[in-house]
Amino acid sequence: MSEQTEQTEQTEQTEQTEQTEQGLALLPEAAAPPLPDGPPLQAEPPAPAGRKDRRVLRAVLRWTAAVTVFAAAGAGTAYGITGMERTDLPGLSTRSDGRWDYPTIVKPPLPSGSPGPFDEGNTAGAHYADLRALLLPEPRGAVDDKKLHGTDGWLETKDFLAEYAQKETRDTLRQTLVDDGLRHIAARGWTTEDGTRTRVYLLQFSTATVVDGLFTSEAPPDGPAEQLRGTITSEFDKDFPTDAHDYNVDYSVYVESTPYGAEQDRQAYLSAGDVLAVIVQSRKGSAKPVPFRQTVALQSQLLG
Repeated sequence: MSEQTEQTEQTEQTEQTEQTEQGLALLPEAAAPPLPDGPPLQAEPPAPAGRKDRRVLRAVLRWTAAVTVFAAAGAGTAYGITGMERTDLPGLSTRSDGRWDYPTIVKPPLPSGSPGPFDEGNTAGAHYADLRALLLPEPRGAVDDKKLHGTDGWLETKDFLAEYAQKETRDTLRQTLVDDGLRHIAARGWTTEDGTRTRVYLLQFSTATVVDGLFTSEAPPDGPAEQLRGTITSEFDKDFPTDAHDYNVDYSVYVESTPYGAEQDRQAYLSAGDVLAVIVQSRKGSAKPVPFRQTVALQSQLLG
């Protein structure tokens, strides 16, 4: 092929390309399909100056808005996750260690001008708050033991003594409580889903000195002075953590030793000023240590 022929073809291709580009420039931005049997559609006039700039600006604004929405959504998700408890997130829950779900524990207010039980000037160790308000509430989901409500929240002495096995023990302890000037007993009990039965008794006397003597006689280190109903032998719980109680409160805790019957018992005696607390937990098979320690710790904090 000669050079003249090649130049001619290139010139024709260039002219066709320019014509094509000019034709495309005259086409509308979004042409509708022609109507049947109608005249051909007329090309729209070229876009006025500045229209392309406005389209670019709108596109930029749309992308900016989209980025802002996604950023806000991401920030909201992050806030929602950081504001949630670990156990609320699927796959991140912490395995339960056996503790019960108690409501928030709040000490009842003292009468105006009254000291706390362990204030320096309160030599009697008196609890001036209502004793019934010092009882530990039952954990969530537990069934309340209405038998321990008593009359107006005060339990009769015989109902407390029913915890002990021997009649001779009940008779002797009843006389001891009378001699020591027992004022009243507040009690609460419940049963949780796993069958654990809990009973909490608060016995109030005139002074802390009386409670100290009763605590020493009924709760020695080698084992409880009196066996509970259904127990054979109980021994001091050496595994009980020393910090699982208020530092103002003296404690003795026991666990029924093997072999035992159909259920196992755990019990605690707390000496807290003018109040002697007795806590008992029973469960078929074995009584779990964690909820028992938790119950003792919370009740001692209310009394401390």
